[in-house]
Amino acid sequence: MPVWESKIEGKVVVITGASSGIGEATARLLAARGAKVVLGARRVDRLEQIVAEIREAGGQALAHAVDVTKHEQVKALVAATVGQFGRIDVMINNAGYMSLSMLDADKVDEWDRTIDVNIKGVLYGISAALPLFRAQGSGHLINVSSVAGHLAIGGAAVYCGTKFAVRAISEAFRQEVAPQIRSTIISPGAVESELSSHVTDPQAIEWMKPLAAVKIPAEAIAQAILYAIEQPPTVAINELLVRPTAQTV
Repeated sequence: MPVWESKIEGKVVVITGASSGIGEATARLLAARGAKVVLGARRVDRLEQIVAEIREAGGQALAHAVDVTKHEQVKALVAATVGQFGRIDVMINNAGYMSLSMLDADKVDEWDRTIDVNIKGVLYGISAALPLFRAQGSGHLINVSSVAGHLAIGGAAVYCGTKFAVRAISEAFRQEVAPQIRSTIISPGAVESELSSHVTDPQAIEWMKPLAAVKIPAEAIAQAILYAIEQPPTVAINELLVRPTAQTV
């Protein structure tokens, strides 16, 4: 079989943060290519709408409510997936939260939320999926980091810190689980999503305006995720950084 032939059909893929943005776009794309997708997020009504549309188009999908800051809820998401489809081939830790402000703005509640979603949410996803991957002897973990995980930016200290952490956790995970389990880090640049709606600081909102003008669609990141998944078992795409061509940072 040629290595370039798609190997996505029939794979069971769990996606957190799937009610909008990158998660939604990824669910729709993978389902269209024949994957069985399980969409996790807090907004169940939105998830159910997306799942209904995927099914109407001939795809297989399941909606499951999950708050990734709750360990037991993430484990329940994995358990529901196994109950429905018997296994998990890919776990995509995509749920994210972005708070931007200078540190002296002292937005401690936003710092806590950013850390809980971006770091603990990834760790909880690993905790839930890894025992199953070990039992299966295979699996693929995809963690969504950011360009902000590659460089520190004034006004984004906490967000950058969490995304650096995602890359560090992912790389250590890769070393621990190879060769049976694959690990991929996806680092998007400016992408059309709801992340920017989390920002409350007026100064940060102004900083973001130039990036807003060059954002690429979430489907571009979904394509990168598809590329990583569809490689043959002997090939691991460990990291992809995807920016708008016009983005300079």
